[in-house]
Amino acid sequence: MTKRAPTRTTRRTSTRGRSGAPASRRTAKTTPARNKRRTGRAGIHISAAQVAYGAGVMLLGVALITLLSVLDEGRGAFGEWWVTLLTRALGWGRFAVPLVLVIPSLWLLTRLSGEPLALPWKRLAGGLLMLVTLLGLAHHLSIPSSTDLAEASRGGLLGAAISSALQVAFGWSGALVVFVLILTLALTVTLDLSLEEIVRDSVSLGKRIWGWLSAVAGTGQTSPSPSETPRTAPVIRVRNRTQAKASAQVVTPVQTAVSSPVGSASAQAEPSGRESMTKGEPASVPSPAASRPTPQEIADVPDVSTYEARRWALPPVEDILALDDESPMSLRDIREKTRIIEETLLSLGVPVAVVEVNPGPVVTQFGLEPGYVERQDRKGKVKRMKVQVAKIASLSNDIALALAASPIRIEAPVPGKGIVGIEVPNKETAMVGLRSVMESDEFRRQGQRSLMAAFGRDVSGLPVVDDLASLPHLLIAGATGSGKSVCINAIIACLLCRNTPEDLRLLMVDPKRVELSNYNGIPHLITPVVVEAGRVVGVLKWLAAEMDRRYQLFSDAGARNLESYNKKMIARGSPHLPNIVMFIDELADLMMVAPDEVERHICRIAQLSRATGIHLVIATQRPSVDVVTGLIKANFPARLSFLVSSQVDSRVILDTPGADKLLGSGDALYMAPDSPKLARIQGCYVSDGELERIISFWKSQNTQPETHREAEPVDPGKTVQKPLWPSMPNMNIEETLDTDDNSDPLLSEATDLVIRHGKASVSFLQRSLRIGYSRAARMIDTLEEQGIIGPPTGTSKARQVRATGAESGNGDAVEDDDYE
Repeated sequence: MTKRAPTRTTRRTSTRGRSGAPASRRTAKTTPARNKRRTGRAGIHISAAQVAYGAGVMLLGVALITLLSVLDEGRGAFGEWWVTLLTRALGWGRFAVPLVLVIPSLWLLTRLSGEPLALPWKRLAGGLLMLVTLLGLAHHLSIPSSTDLAEASRGGLLGAAISSALQVAFGWSGALVVFVLILTLALTVTLDLSLEEIVRDSVSLGKRIWGWLSAVAGTGQTSPSPSETPRTAPVIRVRNRTQAKASAQVVTPVQTAVSSPVGSASAQAEPSGRESMTKGEPASVPSPAASRPTPQEIADVPDVSTYEARRWALPPVEDILALDDESPMSLRDIREKTRIIEETLLSLGVPVAVVEVNPGPVVTQFGLEPGYVERQDRKGKVKRMKVQVAKIASLSNDIALALAASPIRIEAPVPGKGIVGIEVPNKETAMVGLRSVMESDEFRRQGQRSLMAAFGRDVSGLPVVDDLASLPHLLIAGATGSGKSVCINAIIACLLCRNTPEDLRLLMVDPKRVELSNYNGIPHLITPVVVEAGRVVGVLKWLAAEMDRRYQLFSDAGARNLESYNKKMIARGSPHLPNIVMFIDELADLMMVAPDEVERHICRIAQLSRATGIHLVIATQRPSVDVVTGLIKANFPARLSFLVSSQVDSRVILDTPGADKLLGSGDALYMAPDSPKLARIQGCYVSDGELERIISFWKSQNTQPETHREAEPVDPGKTVQKPLWPSMPNMNIEETLDTDDNSDPLLSEATDLVIRHGKASVSFLQRSLRIGYSRAARMIDTLEEQGIIGPPTGTSKARQVRATGAESGNGDAVEDDDYE
């Protein structure tokens, strides 16, 4: 039986490719190219970039030849023909041909590098439209002197064609109106400005030119720049800080006189006793009694002839303080950020429109007007619904990501406006100088208030000023380097530029010894800057006693506050009482030394001192609950918070978060007592040189040292010197507590408490009398020495009360968990 040979299965390869063409044909097509690559003979290949580069070189060459032909007389035959052709075609437009050719040539030359030159095509198109319109207008306004319009026209054949077409359609006058409209449109597109801005800038330029021509002609009548008017959409408020120097003189008078001799007729004619003095006249030096009256003198109202007149010169603001710069935010950046905000929110389903932009020194506020969204209900009916404000506020992170700016703050809504404010940090910040705020209209309107303080500018660039008499106290918080100390110096400088020592006296506490110590020597200080924390309690006690003394004076004179009392005293020819402002640079250090006494005296002064003209400005860099207690916060409705380290600190100082997301370097949130909303401001900056000039100015007038009579002996336990105002010796709390225990004014009260309750311990006296541990322990030792209580038992029981008599009560030992 024969075996069958095994069959082989072969795979047939299709002779057609994917395209349907025969394989032999595809092979035939690709064979020459492969052979060329193998043999190394490649064909000539020119890329598109190389073609563009060559075209750019040719255009650049034509532009250079055109420029030389137009400007040079010896241009040759070709140049003569080329210039004649351009003149007949474009007229005066031949001078713009080189520029028109250079721009596309540069763009073509940069294509070979892969990064072509970014050109503002919209502006270039506007410029080309403006050029063509000018050619037509030149022909329209020209009066040809020959029959050849191409030679006689200033706009060439192109201008003649445009002008003729418009004259046929609208007539000569109508064509002129059309030319003006097209030219205005081209100008707005080219300059990327609105018509209002173009008109305003043109008027400003015209006035400047007219002022310059008038000055050259000898008239010297220069016109000031017009005030800025707000734009409609978006409204951009631009500050004009280059005020005239005459307006600066309105802020503070150059010279003031406080009192005049009572025996003179001028003093009777003018009870206020205010006089002016020329700048070059030297100030007279008064007697110590006139410059610093004692409480006895004020209370007893002695013969007014004993008071000698003292005239003080106020510092010239325009010579001491420097102007700040304008906001660096440009209109181009504003429009770009406006577009990004609108497009970002629209892509997230929240249509809005930016209707107002307020560029500030550090942040720019964009005012958003919520739009409408269309939604379909269950019945299929489409309803328009307004975008919710909360939805915009929830997209802060998306907006910050799109703007590449962090952090941003959303104020929804802006108080008094129907918009939502988005505060975006500027790329470059501007300095807010103290002089620009003091020369503002808002500050000048309150010029009669002597305690006006300049805080800075808000996000709209408007000055933020307030009167310390209406606050009446200010609490400032901020981390190290956030601008807290600069703010305090700015407030002090503002007060020193507006008040003489007869109207304002200062108390300064600087435990750090470097912030306020340079003010030593100015005549406004009641006592040198206090740098020892142990002396502060004595200073606060003296200030509380001065407050009580003033209330007694008001009661005797029938006055309700300091202003009415001073009016009565000036009418009688008696010295008036000055305002007193106390600055404490670091509250945390004082709360560590004597927390109970510091808190008690600060709260008492803050509660009662408003009518007496005594005000507190307290700052701390650690606004924790053990430093800024609830009682202190309740008596300080005006608060200013710079950058803090955590949201908890922000809630402590402002009762709301936000201060932990500030930018630092003067960026702050201000809580005014009469406003429910926080205001974001950039604090005023005053340099060391400006402060030194102010201090030197006042020190130069304090040439003669003041001598005071010796103080009468005082009770060391009270640490307040009553007889002499304003000198304050014996204010050191350590020296006060180191005296004899029997002289403690609270010892009798402690004895009554111990006998009445039948128990005695250190903590019991601390709680009952609200005193410190050292003082309570010394009282316990004194009571033991006097035999009122027994020795310590060494157990958890309190000491045995040994007092007898009607007041002894229960003399048995009492269980006391507070045994010390």
